[in-house]
Amino acid sequence: MNSTVLIAMSLMASLSLSIASASDIDSLLDSYRIDGAAGFSAERGKLLWTKTHIIDGEQRACSSCHTADPASRGKHVKTGKPIDPIAVSANPDRFTDVAKTQKWFRRNCKWTLGRECTSQEKGDLLTWLDGQQE
Repeated sequence: MNSTVLIAMSLMASLSLSIASASDIDSLLDSYRIDGAAGFSAERGKLLWTKTHIIDGEQRACSSCHTADPASRGKHVKTGKPIDPIAVSANPDRFTDVAKTQKWFRRNCKWTLGRECTSQEKGDLLTWLDGQQE
């Protein structure tokens, strides 16, 4: 194959990943609307991302592990384990598995907020994260 064909195939594959990711995010947002959430706000999502909470005497925020820039690699504050970027622009595989997304929302919200996130909060966060650019 010549290089033009390879470049075209690569671009088509990248586009299909973006489309799949957008579709998965839309599906998640639809499920949050069914749960009663509405009017998702990227501004509220960013605020939730950066807000610090005191849980068990520790300061915690989403950005504690994921960094203030969701397009950057993060690191778990306790284990030091690297965390791939959470912004869709930097990690097209993010939010493509609904069950995995729900599992991590449940775990991370409990750790960060001391409770599960509401459907509104999840929708606001996804709306903000989906709009982040590398």
